[in-house]
Amino acid sequence: MKAIILNGSSKNDATGERIRIALTDELAARGWEVKHVQLCDEKIGNCAGDFFCWIRNPGMCNVADINRTFAAEIISSDLMVYLTPVTFGGYSYHLKKLVDHQIQNVEPFFEKVAGETHHQKRYPRYPDFLAVGWMEQTDPQQEAIFRHLAQRNAVNFYAHKSVASIVMADQPDEDVRLAARGWLDDLAKGKLSRAERLPDPAVTRGGSSPLQRAALLVGSPRTRKSSSHALGGYLFDRMAESQVQTETFYIHTSLYSPERMQALMEAVDSADLVMLAFPLYVDSLPAPVMAVLERIATRRAGKNITRPRFAALANCGFPEAAHNQTALAICETFARQAGFEWAGALSLGAGEGLVHGAALAEAGGPAIPIRKALDLAAAALVRGETIPQEAADLLARPIIPAWLYRWMGIFGWRQQARQYGVQNIMRRKAYSQKV
Repeated sequence: MKAIILNGSSKNDATGERIRIALTDELAARGWEVKHVQLCDEKIGNCAGDFFCWIRNPGMCNVADINRTFAAEIISSDLMVYLTPVTFGGYSYHLKKLVDHQIQNVEPFFEKVAGETHHQKRYPRYPDFLAVGWMEQTDPQQEAIFRHLAQRNAVNFYAHKSVASIVMADQPDEDVRLAARGWLDDLAKGKLSRAERLPDPAVTRGGSSPLQRAALLVGSPRTRKSSSHALGGYLFDRMAESQVQTETFYIHTSLYSPERMQALMEAVDSADLVMLAFPLYVDSLPAPVMAVLERIATRRAGKNITRPRFAALANCGFPEAAHNQTALAICETFARQAGFEWAGALSLGAGEGLVHGAALAEAGGPAIPIRKALDLAAAALVRGETIPQEAADLLARPIIPAWLYRWMGIFGWRQQARQYGVQNIMRRKAYSQKV
């Protein structure tokens, strides 16, 4: 039996190391072969969001780094383990960077699973899944989000058995060892973690002063050509018409530029409203977005600073907008921890298929209700209010039936693959050999 431990902790994380040792010792005692990967030591590029692992080089990431080796080792393992400090209810940047690359191990085509649209299997067999997070102090909201995220990942990566658990930093070593034993016992027995319901959204207050300055953070690697920019940009254009001073920053191009990152941070400091627009990546936010949120929270920690508002706008490639809920719960938790007032969220399903980076102002047909929802949200935010439920409900409303979207996806993905001459090998199992 083979296990791969993907460790998302930073160097010198004492709690993460204690958990790793306890789990590794328990696996070894049961005769498992264990591979441990300290992800902060690995050079792994961010997912480019180009879907080339589906339409250009099927089953293999277009980023030619060690993520391909780990993807192969995951498929050949019997157990995949995520270890991570709980970060706003989600995973750390180091872990999320590798998680984003795991879409190469599923296919682009859709199927219905438990009433929702998901991608199809690429391989006949996937490893069982154990997710272990740790926190400095008890936080029921973060714990619920973490468990819910792990469950969503287990569904999308077709884990037959899965367990998610939380460890507190002050737990004695013996308690951690007993917990590790319990996790493996539960997996062996097929006992799954309880179904975790996301916490209800926070009740936010309205009545703030009218909006004067707003900063848009675009979380897609496609930057100006992304659906995130199209949606957020349209909303911010409506704000600018009301004399709001707006600025737009692209997270992927700012992350590795000290000058751009400094400008982004200063804009966040001076804004009355910060809005994050992003695509859904593996049930959560893209890894670079998590990295920037971590930096913002660290910058604001312990400082006596103003409490601007923070809002989020998520879009996903599934027809059901509900896929975005876990990621938006992470955004709300970030806002609370970083000292923002939560101004609400907007969620769009089928964003890639409906918007695809096109300018919304000139679009017709399906874009009409999208524009109306964004108009409602912009007007409320300009007045200093939270995003109205009417706008959120309108944007989340399906434009086409889910069954039709899944059916259209078959032809859409094949048409894109045909450009590269790989339409006949889209189901290729690139990592089918044991490594």
